[in-house]
Amino acid sequence: MSDKKQAQKDLILFIGTVPAGTIEDIQNFNKRTGRKLKVAMLYDSRLKKAADLNIDKDVEVVIACDSTSHTKITQALLPYHDRLLAVTCRNERSIPLFQKIIPHVPYLRTPTSESLEWATNKVDMRRKFRAYDKKITPLFTVVSDSKKDTLKKIESKVGFPLVVKPSGLAQSLLVSICYHKDELEKVLKVTFRKINKIHKAVEGRGQALVLVEQFMEGEMYSVDGYVTSRGKIHLCPFVNIKTGKSIGFDDFFGYQQITPTLLKKQSIEDGEVVARKSVHALGIRSSTVHVELMKTESGWKVIEVGPRVGGFRQKMYELSYGIDHTMNDILIRIPEPVVIPKKVKGYTACMKFFAQKEGKLTKLTGIKKAQELKSFYSILVNKKIGDRCMFAKNGGISVFNITLFNADRSHLLADIRRLEQMIEIVTK
Repeated sequence: MSDKKQAQKDLILFIGTVPAGTIEDIQNFNKRTGRKLKVAMLYDSRLKKAADLNIDKDVEVVIACDSTSHTKITQALLPYHDRLLAVTCRNERSIPLFQKIIPHVPYLRTPTSESLEWATNKVDMRRKFRAYDKKITPLFTVVSDSKKDTLKKIESKVGFPLVVKPSGLAQSLLVSICYHKDELEKVLKVTFRKINKIHKAVEGRGQALVLVEQFMEGEMYSVDGYVTSRGKIHLCPFVNIKTGKSIGFDDFFGYQQITPTLLKKQSIEDGEVVARKSVHALGIRSSTVHVELMKTESGWKVIEVGPRVGGFRQKMYELSYGIDHTMNDILIRIPEPVVIPKKVKGYTACMKFFAQKEGKLTKLTGIKKAQELKSFYSILVNKKIGDRCMFAKNGGISVFNITLFNADRSHLLADIRRLEQMIEIVTK
């Protein structure tokens, strides 16, 4: 391709949504490098209207198409064929749409549609892990009912404690832990009663199946990385995760994420080996990946892999290391070299606060005080008085999310403690 032809390619195509702050990140990159990259967004006109998407005014091109028609997808993309430089999908719910678009952008570097299917279907994912290296994945089985024979099968193949996970759903929807048979039977009955409705409501991927897997005890971590078209993986630093379960909730939402971690060099290297195996097992390429891991007594195990940027990661990596996660996600797809600074600038914590009980929010205090903490960086309040609060496993979102940053780890931990003591969330 001639330099002139390459210069014409200036559009980064986002599938489904353009995350908040993304355009600013790209504009800052343009200022640093003298580039003139612009943003395009494609959405499914059958499911949404442009007016409902709250599209940023700086999105250069908005493409609407009927994703069920190959002809209409081709026609929608054709006017921009010579300008498309890269395509990315930052929202897991938009990955089915991304899969449909991939055949229509054959000269852009993308993951395969099959790898995206394996990476967003928990059952397929576990099967691929087991085939690649059974040591990196917990015991599991797939079930379709809560009959006595099914319960016996689960107890024999998996054992207790165990976790029930519907396939094709994200953000801990309907995920439950069970310690004995009576609890398992109850959870399965509730899951099968709700799964089809929730699967349809949140546009779940694939068939509504239920995965039952061994509960892994240990410390939870995650790591994002960038996979080249040839399968080379550039990993970012690890992040320590504390779930809602660890602070007394009957829920698995990500309560607290902190980076840098206290992991020793050898532990990180061991975790990286397992992370790379999990990505290669799914055959993901030309993509950012988000890998969740458990550090157990028997070694590192994979919880799951997402073919996307992890939650909060742009800000966490930027504050603690100066990593431009948004641009690296784009650069790996152009492709151009990614930049991963390793020098620690400070400690970042991102937290989600949920109500202890589901119901109508009647009291929310401590938000203003939280913003006076020395480590305070930003806050996003999702609920107001009168709104209904639900657990993540039932499809709810947090009352608020908050990001803290401090150059000193002990000061950050002290402010986290102050934050936990000042916040009061009451539901009725």
